[in-house]
This record gives sequence, C-alpha cells and structure tokens, in this order.
Amino acid sequence: MWPTKTSARAARGHVPPRPAPAVIGRAALGMLVMAVALGTASAVDDAARRLGLDGTGRRLLTAAVCCAIAVPLILFLRRRVDRLPLDGLGLTGRAESVRAFATGVLITAGSAAAVFGLGTAAGWVRWGPLDAPRLIAYVAVNAVIALALEALPEELTLRGYAYRTLNARFRRRTAFVGTVALFLVTPGAATVVQAAVSALLGGPVARPGLAPQGEDPVSYLILLAVFGSALLTARITTGSLWSAIGLHLAFLTVNRVTLYGEDRDAGWSAELTTPDAVLLVPGYLLLAAAVFRLIGRRIGWRERAPERPPRGQVLLSSPCCHGE
Repeated sequence: MWPTKTSARAARGHVPPRPAPAVIGRAALGMLVMAVALGTASAVDDAARRLGLDGTGRRLLTAAVCCAIAVPLILFLRRRVDRLPLDGLGLTGRAESVRAFATGVLITAGSAAAVFGLGTAAGWVRWGPLDAPRLIAYVAVNAVIALALEALPEELTLRGYAYRTLNARFRRRTAFVGTVALFLVTPGAATVVQAAVSALLGGPVARPGLAPQGEDPVSYLILLAVFGSALLTARITTGSLWSAIGLHLAFLTVNRVTLYGEDRDAGWSAELTTPDAVLLVPGYLLLAAAVFRLIGRRIGWRERAPERPPRGQVLLSSPCCHGE
C-alpha cells in the first residue's frame, strides 16, 4: 500500500502545523489553568477567613492551593497531552536556573532602587522608619507565599506554556502580544472562578470584574500590560523561565514593602506625596525591560527555536502536537 502524503511527511519529520485557532485555544487553556488555580485559591482564602484562620497560616494555605492546582495541570498538559519536554517551557538546568533567577531579581531590584531613588530626590516619595529585623522576616515569609501563589504558577502557565504554545506556530512578536493579552484577561477570569467556587462553599459571592475591587480598571490593565511585557522580555532574553520568576518575585516584594508596607507591618514603608508618584512602578518595570533588551542585543536572544517533532515521529494520533 502506498503511504499517504501526510504519513510520508511525518516520517521525514515534516508535520504540518496545527491550525491557528487550535493553537490559540491551547494557549488559552494555559491561561484558564491559572484562572482556575487563582480563583479557587481566592475562594478558599475567603472561606478560611470566615472560619477564623488568619495571618501567615491562611496566606500559606491560599498559596499552596494555587500552586497545587496550576503546576501539576500544566506539567500534565505538556508531558501527557502535548508529549513535549518540559525544558521547552523555559525550565532550564539547576545552575542556569539559579543564574537566571538571580538576574531577574537583581535587575528588577536595581531598577526599582534607581527609579524610587529619583522619585525620593524629586520629593515624590517620603520614607518611614526602617525596622531591619522585621523587614527581613517579612521579605522571607512573603517570598515563599508570593512564589507559590503568583510568581511560579503564573510564569509556568503564561510565560511558559501559553507563550511557548503560541511561539511554536506564530512569530515571536505575535506570540508576545498574544501572551500579554491572555495575561490581561486572567484576573477577570479568576474572579468568575472565585464566584463559582465561593457559591459552592456557601460563602458570599463577589461580583466578577476585570480588576480587583477598589482598583481603576484602566490603570490596572495598563500596569498589567507593562508588567507582562517586562516578564516576557526577561524570559525570552535569557531563555529561562526563572528570570521571569525572579523579576515577578522582586516586583511583588518591592511593591508590598514600599507601597503597602505599613498595612502589612513589613518593617518599612513609603508614602507617595503626589499622584504622579504612581508612575514610579511602571517606570522601574520599563527600565528593567530595557536592561534585559540591552542584554539580549549584546549576548543574543537565548530563547530556543520552536520545538519540532523528533525525526520519524508520527503525530497523527496526537494532533495536539502539530503546532510544535
């Protein structure tokens, strides 16, 4: 029997790409995983508060729920459904991951120090008293919670899975824009999940929205777009997802200490003396992204080309793999 044209191309390692709508849908599935994890964790957080659990214990529980949902689901999609290696998500080796993580933290913290320093010199920021032991303790505990609740699951689902899925079918710029767009709808999708889970748990149902309650939706989405762009720039420059995780963690730490330090008893806080000072946050994110772009130009972009199926592997029984 003569081999079909499709099977012959597959045998040579040339598998036709998946249709664009299917690829977009698969990338959106990564976003939905994060929305389900974050929404469920938020509903559990509300339930724990009603039961009297408060403080660090409740925050650790919320973070554990989010991480326990998002990480295994993404690993299952990548390994069992897509049948592709995990390193394509940017999960590099141990030594490279440590370097990338440290790079993300240092560039972000340095950019924040520079921009907030200029804001302080301009009189936009006034700093409160420093309690070093309390600050160190807060940063350590917050790092664990923020890593499990936000930095690791968000980067794995969005800058890892969603971006890589899009980049396997589309140009880098298109995949970049698509991933940022998915990031923008994640909080809104999470509020829908939170409302549904809260109803199942018998708690009050908060109204879904595009931004957290009390936040201006337009300003929030603009900041989210800048944040998402900086995270992707870090991830693509180094080729390691851990650079984006480091940037994400540093961003959360800086903001929670400086802008919300008094409310969180962080041991240090800053007071913004003018409404214009809110521009300092996107300002240091843009500076961090610019530093990463400069690194990319000097050493070359480290993101690998989209994966192709191993030579001779026939993927007709697993059409989900055609895009990569």
